[in-house]
Amino acid sequence: MVPTMTTLGRESGEDVTTPLLEIRGLSVSYRTRGGTVPAVRGVDLDVWPGQVTAVVGESGSGKSTTAHAVTRLLAANGTIDAGTIHFGRHDLATLSEPELRIVRGAQIGLVPQDPTVSLNPVKRIGDQVAEVLRIHSLATRRTAAAEAIAVLDRAGLPDAAVRARQYPHELSGGMRQRALIAVAIAAKPRLIIADEPTSALDVTVQRVILDHLRLLTEESGTAVLLVTHDLGVAADRAQRLVVMSQGRVVEAGPTREILADPQHEYTRHLLASAPSLATVRPRTPVPKADAAPLVEVRNLVKEFRLPRAGDGPRTLRAVDDVSFTLHRGRTLALVGESGSGKSTTARLVLRLADATAGHVLFDGADVTTARGARARELRRRAQLVYQNPYASLDPRFSIGEVITEPLRAFKVGDRASRLARARELLDRVALPAATLERRPAELSGGQRQRVAIARALALSPDLVVCDEPVSALDVSVQSQVLDLLAELQTDTGVAYLFISHDLAVVRQIAHQVAVMRAGRVVETGPPQELFTRPRHAYTRELLAAIPGGRVTSPAETVTS
Repeated sequence: MVPTMTTLGRESGEDVTTPLLEIRGLSVSYRTRGGTVPAVRGVDLDVWPGQVTAVVGESGSGKSTTAHAVTRLLAANGTIDAGTIHFGRHDLATLSEPELRIVRGAQIGLVPQDPTVSLNPVKRIGDQVAEVLRIHSLATRRTAAAEAIAVLDRAGLPDAAVRARQYPHELSGGMRQRALIAVAIAAKPRLIIADEPTSALDVTVQRVILDHLRLLTEESGTAVLLVTHDLGVAADRAQRLVVMSQGRVVEAGPTREILADPQHEYTRHLLASAPSLATVRPRTPVPKADAAPLVEVRNLVKEFRLPRAGDGPRTLRAVDDVSFTLHRGRTLALVGESGSGKSTTARLVLRLADATAGHVLFDGADVTTARGARARELRRRAQLVYQNPYASLDPRFSIGEVITEPLRAFKVGDRASRLARARELLDRVALPAATLERRPAELSGGQRQRVAIARALALSPDLVVCDEPVSALDVSVQSQVLDLLAELQTDTGVAYLFISHDLAVVRQIAHQVAVMRAGRVVETGPPQELFTRPRHAYTRELLAAIPGGRVTSPAETVTS
């Protein structure tokens, strides 16, 4: 069906009678030691000027492979076996590498998923954006720096002039992702391929970025191919939806029609698993609190030095007078935008960073300045599950070695007892014992995160800090991991400090929520109160930004 374009779309000069991107019969495979593995099978897909087309599906469905095939940026062992990829007058499947370099960047922008590996760690952020402008002759060496700051500002990066002078490791995950988006939009391309562009972003920044992409489509006819596991984002932002499973397109059409009346069982399964599409979900029962808290944070402050940028500030107060308590068997969620100080607060609690002021009490003992044996004891009783399951597991280790590493470090048991403990933990996180012999690269993202949880539980800790533990996972795997965390908490009485930007996830897992903004806690309360009767304007802003709120899943169940 050919969509009706707006006047703005016509003024952009695009041919609105044919798709900007037309994929027909695309098949892609990967060569492995075990043979050839088909990843994409006979995919047909159209992207029209001035529209957002979302491709959704679980990990391994072929959605990212399809997107990377368009730019011919497949892994070295990936091959396009059949099909055409028409972009304007070009068939991208057959272009030579010099011809592709003319198209990439200038006409097609790519926003990759993982900013940790996609940004150059030894170049300043501003220089990386300026490089794009200079390569495509959009700025001179003299003007590139100023224009790069303007692009970073357009991408929603706060204090763009300061951030331009920083290196990737000095920015939060969300800020790094916005820097990647700035690189992609710098040359004002006709097509933007966004591969999970907002999976690391909080909901308000996510809204800013997606609003910007919408403006590009409306004002200049730019087309967006959006690859996402977040059906809430797809529901709010895409005109057309393509659902992929096992390398095939199982359903495609106008977004509203598919969400209102999904025809394929797999689509119905995705909708049922999407937390952002449900208004109310079952919550973890609230356990009775102990008299004494496990963790008590009092007036915590953390300041960082900033690079010189004119008359700007010299220091950043990332955590500003933060106080809270956390009891055994309970989950406290810290929520807020990227840069709000929630992850820094968690690092201070774990003694992975030194506080500028304030106190952290763990089980009644002040550990704010703990060193030596006292710090080591805290390490044993408090563990961390990182955000990115692809980067947090040592690729050289077997899964058995990954899980038993904490036991070896603290000299707990012998080799046989450690392996027995690893098997027990794998069973707890619903992975087969055979997984012990595998490497992290052989597991899916959800399986890796289950391994990370098993490793965190190896020493039977009292506290586990979960830093965005499900943000990189598919919606169905998210649901499984959240259920697993709740079950483990019921069985063991472990306390969770749960860091998240996703309020739809938080309302499923938390007993208490603390909302952070600019380093301060602006509101606390049980999720049922905070989500239905928010007192602070910033909390209301966060709730309004949750994607998918205007769409009701046909599979939704309401639980009081």
